[in-house]
Amino acid sequence: MRIVAETDPSLFHVEHEAFPCAIGRSGACSVADKREGDGFTPLGRWPIRAALLRPGGRFSPPAFLPWRWLRPDDGWSDSGRDPAYNRPVRHPHVFSAERMWRDDGRYDAVLMLGYNDDPPVPDRGSAIFLHLRGVLPTEGCIAIDYEVMEALLPRLTSASVLEICRHIGDPTPLG
Repeated sequence: MRIVAETDPSLFHVEHEAFPCAIGRSGACSVADKREGDGFTPLGRWPIRAALLRPGGRFSPPAFLPWRWLRPDDGWSDSGRDPAYNRPVRHPHVFSAERMWRDDGRYDAVLMLGYNDDPPVPDRGSAIFLHLRGVLPTEGCIAIDYEVMEALLPRLTSASVLEICRHIGDPTPLG
């Protein structure tokens, strides 16, 4: 199954269907230009590593992709000084870390992308996810509507990849 996030215009493609999506507030950039906190979405092909789902929500766990329930103390390190940079952590955490348990529903279903994780390079960008869309642009993630995520989750496998490109048909830099 081909999954593509096109950044100009902001469209999320699953096979031959296209849906609106949100990208980083600053637009998209190459991996070489990506920096922590810059608000850019990194172009490339990123494996979908696993899912985090909020318990009691409307999402059923994927059958063929690793997943776990989200916990109130879950976090994701975004400090380049942290030995756990761009990795899951538990709050309270000594270094800066994003809170994964949110009241706005955007992280009720989160797909962890294999961006800057093998191994993580400090300050080159962290917490690049595919998650649920709100009103505003993201800090660098791709965000889609509930219905799209609901239809996508059961189709994902451990071999699934999200391609992020400026335009469909453009060569995507390898990530």
